[in-house]
Amino acid sequence: QVDVAAMVQLFGYVDVTDTAFIVAVLSIAFNPFFWNVVARWEHKTQVFSQVLGSPHAACYCLGTVILLLNCVRSHCFTEAMKSQPKLEGWDCHWTYYSGLAISAVGTLFVISSFLALGFTGTFLGDYFGILMEEKVTSFPFSILDNPMYWGSTAIYLGWSLMHASPAGLLLTAVVAISYTIAVLYEG
Repeated sequence: QVDVAAMVQLFGYVDVTDTAFIVAVLSIAFNPFFWNVVARWEHKTQVFSQVLGSPHAACYCLGTVILLLNCVRSHCFTEAMKSQPKLEGWDCHWTYYSGLAISAVGTLFVISSFLALGFTGTFLGDYFGILMEEKVTSFPFSILDNPMYWGSTAIYLGWSLMHASPAGLLLTAVVAISYTIAVLYEG
């Protein structure tokens, strides 16, 4: 039997009807939906490659849009945390530095994934016909599948802990769920 008292207390700090929170949830859910729909559409039609003159130009354009959308998502996430109360018991050095460590590990996974895959490998180049010569199995792919997704999730988790934010923790769960759905869709 699960004791839900801690969960009830935690979510008592979160106003899910707050506009900033709703916008954050929508931006989190929109990003993987957007890039998967656009990439699959390109794979079927090659419209972006034709309009932009090459698959590489189209992939770089989509990658730039994805990066900009990630900036918007991070901003919305931060604004949602700022609009909600902190959990006083977590507003301490131990939680802050734990969150910083988790964010650092997440950043390591994201950056090392990008370095292993390159820009076109990271930003769905395979949907544009830009294929890698072989599957990447080096770090961080030797440690876990989809390290960029889980690294990004860890960054948000750490950010939430650093801000002692129950809203941030709930939004981090939304990030994890969105990436889990994306992985199932992409697989």
